[in-house]
Amino acid sequence: MQICDNVKFENETILYVSGEESGRQIKLRADRLKMDNENILFLGEANIEIVQEAIDDKKPSFMIIDSIQTMYSGDNPSAPGSVSQVRDITAKIMQMCKQKEITTVIIGHVTKDGTIAGPRVLEHMVDTVLYLEGERYFSYRILRSVKNRFGSTNEIGLFEMKEEGMTEVANPSELLISDRDGNPSGSVIIAALEGTRTMLIEIQALTSTTAFGLPRRTGIGIEYNRLVLLLAVLEKKVGINLSNQDVYVNVVGGMKLEEPSADLGIALAVVSSNRNIPLPKDLIAMGEIGLTGEVRGISSIEKRIKEAEKLGFKTCIVPEVSRKQLKYKGNINIIGVTNVAEAIKICNLK
Repeated sequence: MQICDNVKFENETILYVSGEESGRQIKLRADRLKMDNENILFLGEANIEIVQEAIDDKKPSFMIIDSIQTMYSGDNPSAPGSVSQVRDITAKIMQMCKQKEITTVIIGHVTKDGTIAGPRVLEHMVDTVLYLEGERYFSYRILRSVKNRFGSTNEIGLFEMKEEGMTEVANPSELLISDRDGNPSGSVIIAALEGTRTMLIEIQALTSTTAFGLPRRTGIGIEYNRLVLLLAVLEKKVGINLSNQDVYVNVVGGMKLEEPSADLGIALAVVSSNRNIPLPKDLIAMGEIGLTGEVRGISSIEKRIKEAEKLGFKTCIVPEVSRKQLKYKGNINIIGVTNVAEAIKICNLK
């Protein structure tokens, strides 16, 4: 509904087709969002043949189909939501929209694994695939592009769900580290890159003596195998015994980190918790850790440092190779390290 309200064409029609909700439900939402757009037409219909007739009659410039799993065609005997129905409906919508030059947004369900429900061919048929991700217990939503024929897929939008709808989060970094009270051990701030946007994110780690023979390793927001790899490097190259420790690592705010620049922050958080020594509150760390314990260079180092400086951080630990290439100095103490043991020593975690 917010997309319909924002995508305003002068004297042109927007068609909202819903097989999920009734017109009364949609109207209640539009009133709550305080929408005022007379060009929006609503059609509560799941039969694609009736939708085609409405398109021929109203000639919309923009259309939303909600959702593709509820639509069906009378020519196909399969049940709505089946693989053949979803594939055939999408093909018909594409043919209609390309012939009549209608920009169309198709809303689809996702499985428990987070992938698009239905045939995989759906992703190949459309021009752009956007995932709206969010945790059940958080009000924040991430709009992530996983396929885009018109631009980069390395872009995200961060939104917060409020009573008046989804609102843009202008400064995600400030939001993700605003609840950091005191200076506890096992907490560190990293600078992650999501597309072209730099975000400062808090990583928390907790180590505790295991009560079982096999210690647990749990990572929320980071890949499990990456966590196990970093713990092995800490044991082998730094001499920190974690074989009798349960290790839990959490990325605060429900974010998911995929880029390797978070490695150094994760390692420092784990050591900080294990030694029960807090890291400096104004410290930020970034860098990829290799299997030999070396800290490797990362991209867009200048953008990350500027974001950290903007939010008041005083010290930044970065890979030495990246520090040498850095032209921007600013008012922040930039320390280059070549290996993870050197970073641990600088943070006084020995």
